Amino acid sequence: MSENSKIEWTDATWNPIRGCTKVSAGCTHCYAETFAERFRGVPGHPFEQGFDLRLVPEKLDEPLKWRTPKMIFVNSMSDLFQEGVPDDYILSVVAKMTQANWHTYQVLTKRSERMADLLRTKLKFAAKQSHIWWGVSVENRHQGLPRVVCLRNAPARIRFLSVEPLLEDLGSFSLKGISWVIVGGESGPGARPMDPEWVRLLRDRCRASGVPFFFKQWGGVRKSSTGRVLDGLTHDEFPARASA
Repeated sequence: MSENSKIEWTDATWNPIRGCTKVSAGCTHCYAETFAERFRGVPGHPFEQGFDLRLVPEKLDEPLKWRTPKMIFVNSMSDLFQEGVPDDYILSVVAKMTQANWHTYQVLTKRSERMADLLRTKLKFAAKQSHIWWGVSVENRHQGLPRVVCLRNAPARIRFLSVEPLLEDLGSFSLKGISWVIVGGESGPGARPMDPEWVRLLRDRCRASGVPFFFKQWGGVRKSSTGRVLDGLTHDEFPARASA
């Protein structure tokens, strides 16, 4: 999609899939859906079909063309492990990641069970590669925390959490086996508020567990005005790449 991304925790986005379906509370105000639906029916536009699921095989080779190493967010406009994507296509996407191994890939899903199952089976060849990071979205206790358990039990080398939008205090949970935590509030029209204390509790839990903590944004209707400073500091911690 883009060789240069405005997302604070990545360099580029790569979208060999477009479109998705809503599965949990974090999807309510999906930025990707809002963007895509603006272009529904526009002839020739990448999102002519709006946010309907669409495989885009012509984008598979894109990382091979980027010769400078980048941090790449995979499927910023979709979810690689959603139900409508065939296993074989997922394998094709991941095979490109293993081929273009000078990049670091960030794979994020809300379909944690399917990802974990494939990492144990058809994706076993990629699970332990240090340049591919496997993550789950965590927006609340009921739907988000079970994904953390699922991810922890997957045979991944680098595991991360995207706690965005953070919709409530997540309470006490283990960060064992987690390599990175990203936290952020919801942004845009109808954005649900995030209590600063929820963020502080997560930051402190990360510090106690020795897990890098990245604070992305406070969010809100105008996220540019609320910024991303927490208690006077920006938190731009990244995990060290594991040795091969």
